[in-house]
Amino acid sequence: MADTPEIEIRRSGARFVTEIPWLRSRHSFSFGPHYDAENVGFGLLLVSNDDIIQPGTGFRTHPHQDMEIVTWVLEGELEHKDSQGNRGMIYPGLAQRLSAGSGVWHSEMNPASEAPVRLVQMWVLPDTERIQPGYAQLDINRDLDRGGLVPVESGRGHDAAIGIRQRDAVLLAGRLRPNEAVRLPDAAYVHLFVARSRVELQGAGWLEEGDVVRLTGAGGPPITAGEAGAEVIVWEMHEGVLGR
Repeated sequence: MADTPEIEIRRSGARFVTEIPWLRSRHSFSFGPHYDAENVGFGLLLVSNDDIIQPGTGFRTHPHQDMEIVTWVLEGELEHKDSQGNRGMIYPGLAQRLSAGSGVWHSEMNPASEAPVRLVQMWVLPDTERIQPGYAQLDINRDLDRGGLVPVESGRGHDAAIGIRQRDAVLLAGRLRPNEAVRLPDAAYVHLFVARSRVELQGAGWLEEGDVVRLTGAGGPPITAGEAGAEVIVWEMHEGVLGR
């Protein structure tokens, strides 16, 4: 962690982009063929991909190990299946987590015949390796509709929808009303992703849809939604890897 607070803004247009016939993915960090030695993760977060998957396509069965994988759907639906026998439809407002642990195979497909699905998939390092794989999901739309930042997944004992197997990480989401203000967590590392519309970060100005802010020891400044409201995804992390 830096000796002095840092607020680093990364604009949507500066992100790595993968574009193939069935997928458009914008990456916050090095991913696949896109590599930057100075951008391989932040805190405990190693992947944050903003994906648009075309109808009838998706990520066919593939393996993972020792990773906490969270999928947050913004538009449409995504069908999850895995080798542990779990199957679920992920839709907006559904908290979901796959613990890959000692090894799991899964697929994520857009079952729609016409509409694409937009989602953000995030990978966080677990605090213990080779655990038993696990899966959980829970609808939290009522909580989100009340406003504010809602604990979606937590390894720190929050009253969150779902637990995550990382004691130093919390995922929060917010569907902010027009002009609603909330304070970001006060943590060693905070990663803010503007999923919809725009917000103003105190002292840093306006952030547009797709923009990311990486806050290191910044003390939890407030953000304020614009006239149209906003949806944000926030990682609160109390430890980091790779010196960031």
